[in-house]
Amino acid sequence: MPSNTQNNSDQKTKFNFHSFVYLINSVHPHYWRLVLGIFLGIIATAANLIVPQLAKDFVNDFNHITATLVTLLIVLFISGTVLSALAGVVLGIFGEDVVAKLRNQLWKKYLHLPVVYFDDTQTGEISSRLVNDTSQVKNLLANTLPNSITSILQFFGSLVIMITMDWQMTLIIFLAVPLITLALRPVLKRSIKIGLARQDALAKFSSNATNVLSEIRLVKSSNSEKIESANGDKEIHTLYEIGMREAMLNSIMIPLMNMVMMVLFLGLLGYGAIRVMNHSLSMGALISFLMYLFQLLAPVFTISQFFNELSKTSGSTKRIEQVLQIDNEKSSASKKPDIEGQALKAENVSFSYEEGNQILHNINLEVKPNTIVAFAGPSGGGKSTIFSLIERFYKPTSGKIVIGSTNIDEIDLTYWRNQIGLVGQDSPMMPGTIRQNLTYGLTRKVTEKELWHVLKMAYADGFVSEMQNQLETEIGERGIKLSGGQRQRIAIARAFLRDPDILMLDEATASLDSESEAMVQKALGELMKNRMTLVIAHRLSTIVDADCIYFIDHGTVSGHGTHKELIKSTPLYAEYVHTQFKE
Repeated sequence: MPSNTQNNSDQKTKFNFHSFVYLINSVHPHYWRLVLGIFLGIIATAANLIVPQLAKDFVNDFNHITATLVTLLIVLFISGTVLSALAGVVLGIFGEDVVAKLRNQLWKKYLHLPVVYFDDTQTGEISSRLVNDTSQVKNLLANTLPNSITSILQFFGSLVIMITMDWQMTLIIFLAVPLITLALRPVLKRSIKIGLARQDALAKFSSNATNVLSEIRLVKSSNSEKIESANGDKEIHTLYEIGMREAMLNSIMIPLMNMVMMVLFLGLLGYGAIRVMNHSLSMGALISFLMYLFQLLAPVFTISQFFNELSKTSGSTKRIEQVLQIDNEKSSASKKPDIEGQALKAENVSFSYEEGNQILHNINLEVKPNTIVAFAGPSGGGKSTIFSLIERFYKPTSGKIVIGSTNIDEIDLTYWRNQIGLVGQDSPMMPGTIRQNLTYGLTRKVTEKELWHVLKMAYADGFVSEMQNQLETEIGERGIKLSGGQRQRIAIARAFLRDPDILMLDEATASLDSESEAMVQKALGELMKNRMTLVIAHRLSTIVDADCIYFIDHGTVSGHGTHKELIKSTPLYAEYVHTQFKE
């Protein structure tokens, strides 16, 4: 099973500009906001570049300062600050719009991906794509990229102005900046490496925490708190060690950067002071140079951060594109045949979840209209897989399933699933109210009368009416606030509401108490009337009452017929009945 851990090799891949632009274009962003934000940032940068020049005049003519100069300085300071703030707001809105559209596109993609994708992908990995990777793309697009553009303008603008002011002072700085960059390069590379390792460790910890906490009842019932605590301690300790290395590196890097800047500042100040004393440089020009020095160094660190973000975003872009490129479950089939009175058949159906491990072998079966067909056999024989193929969660490796004379793969998928009512072993429930779970997936409006009618048919109206909020009762995650029998009856009521032509039941009464089992069986009996019903049987009475039984063993049909016929013709079935039901 793939891990959601974002390995370093993935994140360090070369940034693919074409892939990044293609991904952003796919959500049709408002590029005018990006252009406007960058434009405002450029004007703000230009204003900041003018300030040192005015400061020079301010110092040199201190005794003859004019109101115009002071006003101009104040206006430039305020306008630069306001324009920078406006640029940040516009770019922030642009970035949030992009990430919202990207997450929406990813969310819709996930909902339409085939079931096989979710079989092979951890929940934590899916969450990481939706949250972390999209945020990384937004950060580059709305923050790092615009800042880098204005930083480049600031760098070269400062450099050009400084050259025109004094090429000798500029030459010292021009030679010093590359040397500073080279000196800090090993530290910056180490910082990037630690940052990526921390991201990997956080992703792994987040995934494992999600998996463990989502199955907290299994953890507690298995007395596995100590085991999971130890596993968590290891991952937290790994994060702690990475954090310690990061803290140590920062404690070295920040003072080192400050020291380097101070040495350059003092060196330039000393050289400038000598020039001032020799009257070859004015005091105002020296102060202006020192102001430009800071405007020159800041972009160097911004650009280095930009390349760091590129490496991260490259991995995020690649992972998002991998999801978006997976084929949707939706097929191009558009047939909507009337299936009432049609028989369902499987013709030489074989299936494997993965190559070389075949689950079903040449399955042939027929379910006639308004009949009950039971599937019996040892656990793991392939009964649930047959149900999954009929639901079209998977496609047969070979052979076909037909309704009447129509291959079900040629039928519109939404239309086909509307014809099927599935009551599974787990009776899956969504967080929310009883009403929301009853009407889940329905596009038509359902009246209060209809809801209570189907609850009555499912023998669920009694316990629902006794609840304080009745239909508005919150049932918790996976319906945890309901008993097993209550969940089953809500699922049966939901099936009544759908009124399907084909009913598929995976009986789950074995784990219920006798009273709940009796109620569920009565509800199922009502639900199966006048419908084509397929049942994975766990009770002898279901097997005996079925019109036809298919005995599934090791992915093959070992025999089919009525209970009495199979007892005589299929020794494996007779042995299974004796072992399972002591009959």
